Amino acid sequence: MSTNSRIEMLPVLLVEDDAEDIYIAQRAFEQGKIANPLHVVRSGEEALEFLQRTGCYVGAAEAPRPGLILLDLNLPGMRGHEVLERIKQDPQLRRIPVVVLTTSGEEADVCVCYDRGANTYIVKPVAFDKFLEAVKTVGRYWLVVAKLPDPCEDTQV
Repeated sequence: MSTNSRIEMLPVLLVEDDAEDIYIAQRAFEQGKIANPLHVVRSGEEALEFLQRTGCYVGAAEAPRPGLILLDLNLPGMRGHEVLERIKQDPQLRRIPVVVLTTSGEEADVCVCYDRGANTYIVKPVAFDKFLEAVKTVGRYWLVVAKLPDPCEDTQV
């Protein structure tokens, strides 16, 4: 993979409530040999607790700053659109790339997500093998090819 070990080890936060989709993402990381730790939260509220290090995620050890967020829109409670908006409005979180990975192909959802700062919008393929390949490709691109900011650095321009 990448020669930059900082990038290789950036954690990934998966915000997903569906057990099967979580399993597929975990399997894709294994099969794609993506070494980055994958942390899973199952609701929008839990995602924000993880990212803001509140609730049961009070420290850096419990909630390491992710280098990439994979976000489903159809979450219980707080929907993915709102989670995305809150992430991109927070100066500590807004540079973290957010890939929306959801079943909705509705043009309105796509537009709202890009308007709120999504870096990529992917409709989850229905077929298991296609979904597996999509997650592997996302991981390879964002964690190997793309230049990511250090999630702990606060640089002012």
